[in-house]
Amino acid sequence: MTLFQQLLIAVVQGITEFLPISSSGHLILIPYLTNLPDQGPMIDVAVHVGSLLAIVIYFWRDVLGLARGGFASVGIGKDPQQRRLFWWVVVGTIPAVLLGLFLKLNGYLESFRVTDLVAVNLIVYGLLLGAADHFGKQEKSFEDVTLRDAILVGIAQAMALIPGTSRSGVTMTAARALGYKRVEAARFSFLLAIPAVAGAGLLAVLDLAEASAQMQWDALVTGVFTFIAAFATMAFLMNFLKKASMMVFVIYRVAMGVALLVFF
Repeated sequence: MTLFQQLLIAVVQGITEFLPISSSGHLILIPYLTNLPDQGPMIDVAVHVGSLLAIVIYFWRDVLGLARGGFASVGIGKDPQQRRLFWWVVVGTIPAVLLGLFLKLNGYLESFRVTDLVAVNLIVYGLLLGAADHFGKQEKSFEDVTLRDAILVGIAQAMALIPGTSRSGVTMTAARALGYKRVEAARFSFLLAIPAVAGAGLLAVLDLAEASAQMQWDALVTGVFTFIAAFATMAFLMNFLKKASMMVFVIYRVAMGVALLVFF
C-alpha cells in the first residue's frame, strides 16, 4: 500500500467516523472512485482503532468516570452514578455485538460492501437525521441516560453495521429523537462507540498477528494518521454543534447518495 493511499484512507476515516456521514461507506467508495485496490478489512479495523484512541483521549474525563463505574460494579470504590452509566453503556453495546456476530458468522458482511446500498442508506438515514434534529427536544445530557435510552440507541448503533448508515449518525439520530441536546447526543454517541470499536480492534489482533510485516506496518501507519485526523475532527464537531444544527450533514448525505445512484 502506498503512502498516498494510507493518508487518503486515514483522512477519510478520521473525518467521516465522527461526522454523521458514514465512514464505512466512504471507505468502500475509495477503490471505486480512485482505482486504488480495496484496502481490505484489516486496514478498516486499524483505522477504527486509531479512531478509538482519539475518543479515549478527547473524552478522557468521561472515560475515567466510566472506569470508576466499572470498578464500583465489582466492589472497588463507590460511585453509583458512574456505575449506572457504565452499565448503560454496556447494555447499549449488546445489540451491535449480537447482530455483528450473526452477520459475520453467516458471511453477510462482505455482501453489504456495494455502492447501491451505501447510496440508499446515505439518503434514508440522512433524512432521518434531519427529522430527528429538527423535531427533537434539547433537554437531556449524557448523565440523564436511562436503561430505555441505552437500549434504543444501542439498537440504532447495531444498524450501522450496514455501510452507508453511519454509526455516529444513526446514534445521534436516536439520541436527538429521545431529546438529547446536540452536543450531548454526540457525546453519548462517541462514548457508546468505545466498547464497540474496541471489540473490533481485538478481533483485528489475530489478523495482524497472521499478516506479513509489510501489512502490519501499513496498518500501524494508517492507524496513526487516522488518530490525528479523528482527534481534530472530533474537536471541530463538538464546537460546531454548540452553534449550528446538523442540516449541513443531512444535505451532504442526500446529495452524495443521489450522486452515487446516478454515477453508478
